[in-house]
Amino acid sequence: MTADLLVEMLREAGVEERGRVARRLSTLGDVPSILVRLLLRDAVEVSRPLLVDCATLGDADLVDCVRAATLEHRRLVALRRGVSEMVADALVESGQALVIEALLRNETAKLSHMALELIVAATRDNAHLIAPLLRRAELRPSHAYVMFWWADAQCRKTILQRFAVDRQVLQEAVSDIFSMAAEEGWQDPLSRKALQFIERRQRNRAAIAKSAFASLDEAVAAAANGLTRETAEEIAYLSGLKPMTAAKIFTDPGGEPLAILCKATGLPRVAIKALWRGLRRREADPSGGITPQLERVMEIFDTVAVDRAQTVLRYWNWSLSSAMTPALMKAIREGDEAAIDEYSAPQKAAMLALSREFGR
Repeated sequence: MTADLLVEMLREAGVEERGRVARRLSTLGDVPSILVRLLLRDAVEVSRPLLVDCATLGDADLVDCVRAATLEHRRLVALRRGVSEMVADALVESGQALVIEALLRNETAKLSHMALELIVAATRDNAHLIAPLLRRAELRPSHAYVMFWWADAQCRKTILQRFAVDRQVLQEAVSDIFSMAAEEGWQDPLSRKALQFIERRQRNRAAIAKSAFASLDEAVAAAANGLTRETAEEIAYLSGLKPMTAAKIFTDPGGEPLAILCKATGLPRVAIKALWRGLRRREADPSGGITPQLERVMEIFDTVAVDRAQTVLRYWNWSLSSAMTPALMKAIREGDEAAIDEYSAPQKAAMLALSREFGR
């Protein structure tokens, strides 16, 4: 009754009076929801005391504010201590980069898996969100590997340092399963894919018998004279990669994926320069020294371990090629993000990473 009366009075009150009421209510422990929602939807100078100082606001009231108020309201909600997953989901769904950045920088906020996937997708067009997202404890390696494709050089380095995980524990745990699967002819597709992801060997040794080259090293050396489509496909085949994955690696403007490819397959350091030359990329600056871009790629090769490079390369191969179905390719071309929940994790990764190639 009192709350209803206050609501009617506030509808006739000026901004200054409404602000005084909001400041008074922000110190109370139990505030009627009908009154809170009215004030939270008010001008930001009125609602600010509640959003900043009132610790007892419920998630439902905050979500209502997020969906009904302005960008500044959402930013203030994102800065609140202990933002719940429910409220964070609503904030992320707004799609506003300023709000998402404030949320990411709030170390006390909790992010759901759905929110993380939406933010990863948002980073494609808002690159400044990548760095704060990489600092979140909730971020999974699979998310980081997808963002790698549009991250800048420093963020790519961070991804490789933090998320290129060691598979040794998994390899030791399933060492006996490899022989069992081989005896059965690798008939089970699920176990075959899982074991392929963690096995130590990267090169496709069976491919040598059908290749025009005696080894992967020979194919890469030939590529130095000009990387043709045929040679690129041979390198992909000998490296145990699908053509789509190799194409993504060779066309990447930064060049870091070349370092991952060479390290994962056991190629020597000079192989990077051979591929670089074959792609007609500049090797030397005007003073005759190595270009900063090539130097950065060589540094990646020198610092990442073989096993970790294989982890990254195999995830790319799994997500960019094995997941591609006619329906997914159609969705990527048409920008069908509304149907993204229908797809698996690798399919979602492919949708994000390959959307540029399909003109979206």
